[in-house]
Amino acid sequence: MLFKDEAAAHHFFANISYYRLKGYWWDMQDDLQSHVFKKNTYFEDILDRYNFDRHLRLILFDAIERIEIALRTKMIYVLSMKFGGLWYLDTSIFQSATLEMRGNTKTLHLHTLDELQKEFNRSQEIFIKDQKHRFPGQDADAWKILEVASLGTLSKLYKSLNHQLPEKAQIANEMGLNLHNELSSWLEAITYLRNIIAHHSRLWSRSMVKTPLMLNNPSGAWFNNILTPVQIKKPFLLISCLVYLCNEVTPGHQIKIKILSLFHDFPTIQVYKLGFVNNWNKTPIWS
Repeated sequence: MLFKDEAAAHHFFANISYYRLKGYWWDMQDDLQSHVFKKNTYFEDILDRYNFDRHLRLILFDAIERIEIALRTKMIYVLSMKFGGLWYLDTSIFQSATLEMRGNTKTLHLHTLDELQKEFNRSQEIFIKDQKHRFPGQDADAWKILEVASLGTLSKLYKSLNHQLPEKAQIANEMGLNLHNELSSWLEAITYLRNIIAHHSRLWSRSMVKTPLMLNNPSGAWFNNILTPVQIKKPFLLISCLVYLCNEVTPGHQIKIKILSLFHDFPTIQVYKLGFVNNWNKTPIWS
C-alpha cells in the first residue's frame, strides 16, 4: 500500500481500527491469500471510501428517523381510534400462529409484547416515569408505550396484526404502499439497516441479509424495470426504499439531494459497489 502522507496515516490508524478499515481495501488486493495490493493502491483512496460510507450512513439514519416516527404515529392513531388505547394488548386483532423464540413457544404478538414491556420498563422518559408514578401497575396507552418502542418492536407488532384487518392495510397505504406484506418486508429490512448504522458498521460493498420486496404496482415514483440480483442484494434497493417512503411521509425532504450531493463530493467512489449500476440515475425514483 502506498501513502501520500505517512504522518496523517499514523493518526488514522491510531484512531480507526485495522479491521474496520480492512473492509474498504479488500477488493484492492491482487492476491487475497498473501494480501498483495494492486499497483498504485493508496491509503488515501481507502480513506475516501471510509469517509464516503460514514457520510452515507448519517444521511440514511436521518431518513430512517423520519420513517420510524411516521410509522409510530400512524400505528398509534389508526389503531387507537378503532380499538382504543390498549389495542396492542387485544389478542383478537393479532395472528394466533405460534413460534419458538429463545426456548419459549408463543405467538409473535406475545413475544413482541415481552420486548415492548422491557423497553417500557427501562425507559427514562419523563412521561413514562409519570405514568409509572401516577398509575402504578396499570398498562400504558399506546400513545405512551409506543413512543419508547424500538423500530424492531414496531415492525414486529405491525407484522403480527391480522392480515385481514382493514387498519393494517390502511397503515400501509398511508406509508405509500399498496399491500401490508410489502410494508412488513420493508420494515424488517430497514430495521436490519438501522442496526448496521447504529453500530457504525460498513455499508460499502456489503451484501444485505434482509432485502425488501420489489413493488409491483407502486403509487409513487419507483423503477421501470426489474432490478438485477446484484442490485437487490446490495444496499441500492434498500436506499431506494428509504427515498420512496420519505417521498410519502415527509414531502420536501432533502434525503435524495444529500445522497446525490455526496456522490458529487466523492467523484472517484465506485458507487456500483453499493449496487448503483446500469443507469440507476435515470430511473423514476432517482431522476
